[in-house]
Amino acid sequence: MEKLKTISLEELKENLLKDEEFRNGVPEMNAEYEVMRAILEARIETDMTQKELAEKSGISQANISRLENGNLNPTIKLLQKLANSMDRHIEIRFVPN
Repeated sequence: MEKLKTISLEELKENLLKDEEFRNGVPEMNAEYEVMRAILEARIETDMTQKELAEKSGISQANISRLENGNLNPTIKLLQKLANSMDRHIEIRFVPN
């Protein structure tokens, strides 16, 4: 059985950006990636496991995992619930390209 190589998120991103078809879809994906990253970073900063955040927020651990993996698009209401559970607030900005 072939052993899988572990790579960092940055290495994965670098490899994916070499593909033109993928690169053309990046602007739309960037916002989704930022939401995923923000949820994960906030959870880690508050020293909470997915299970603890699930219990505190009332959102299932499976859905928190899906959010952090980019497999679930959150509503603003769901993000607010997560933010409150981590003693955080949401900040949304529109910035020039």
